[in-house]
Amino acid sequence: MSRPLRPSRPLRPIQPITLTQLRDHAIARTLFAPTTLPKAIARMGFVQADPIRAPARAQDLMLRHRVGDYRAGMLEARYPRLAIEEDFFINYGFLPRATQCLMHPRTPETVWPKARWAQAHAVLDFVKARGVVHPREVDAEFQHGKTKNWFGGSSNASTQLLDGMHYRGLVRTAGRESGIRLYAARDMHEPPGDVAVAVDALIDVLVRCYAPLPERSLHEWVSRLRYGAPQWGKQFRAALPRTKARLVSAEVDGIRWYWPAGENPASRRHANAAEDLDRVRLLAPFDPLVWDRRRFEAFWGWSYRFEAYTPPARRLRGYYALPLLWRGAVIGWANASVKDGTLTLQTGHVSGKAPGDPAFAQGLNDEARRMSHFLALEREPQLVDG
Repeated sequence: MSRPLRPSRPLRPIQPITLTQLRDHAIARTLFAPTTLPKAIARMGFVQADPIRAPARAQDLMLRHRVGDYRAGMLEARYPRLAIEEDFFINYGFLPRATQCLMHPRTPETVWPKARWAQAHAVLDFVKARGVVHPREVDAEFQHGKTKNWFGGSSNASTQLLDGMHYRGLVRTAGRESGIRLYAARDMHEPPGDVAVAVDALIDVLVRCYAPLPERSLHEWVSRLRYGAPQWGKQFRAALPRTKARLVSAEVDGIRWYWPAGENPASRRHANAAEDLDRVRLLAPFDPLVWDRRRFEAFWGWSYRFEAYTPPARRLRGYYALPLLWRGAVIGWANASVKDGTLTLQTGHVSGKAPGDPAFAQGLNDEARRMSHFLALEREPQLVDG
């Protein structure tokens, strides 16, 4: 005789995702626990680079939050020994070599004439013979002269040729000397056997770095992958339906958001990690948490703009304002400078004044000391409420 069936327990209703949960999820997954430099780059998938040093380069300012006891310049110093490359992705930066290989051989939109290719092959033979070269060695050997650069100024033609060769995958960045790229010949390899698989993998790297993403941002950032693999421009557009099908999504306040499968923005641990007690963090302008300005405004209710190239009279927050994160909210910014071995942070606040909570003042002091340590400065930092 069979047992009577027990009444099934009613399913718990699925609670809708909130914008606060998406924000906490973004913070928790992006600002993960500090690890080693190779593991941090692998987990991020891409680290955007910028030459401005205020007070350190953007890549260093990002990695200091994600690598244990990171110091400014560590990435450049260790680069030759790591399985990473400098190259274009959606912008220029650092990424694992395995990811870079997916984008090559690259077919640029600008077609070189035969004369330009002849120059490139002559330089490539020179690079192969030398092993690693500085651009001035190429300039001294070939005397290509001067040419107009993108900014309307004058630069060595050899430097522009090497840039073009780097983009085409003929040479790679072997390291840097005083910030100048050193070049070596790049090993050639066959193109990916399945373009669709390679395209999907590149999109997954992008999503892993910047999720959760509003739908419009997802479309825009996928389209930017044409900088890394211009030969697949149409394939990226065609891949969007596949991408959306394998990601998780939810509509929040009339906007559809996407994030990787297996992640749960509603997890309480994300809220705990986002609040991170009373720790204050100063973020780089290109930090994955900051980079998508549309998402930034949705999460924190104000517009952040990078103003280094804005005329001084029109700047609202400063030359290189670092967004200030505290208790899950970006409540202001700071401009950092170093003079006579002392770090000075000039802060500004969205509300017009600093929080009155003593925990904030202590957290900001602690962050200033962490940044001084990162910059290898021995003097106590100075704080100026701007």
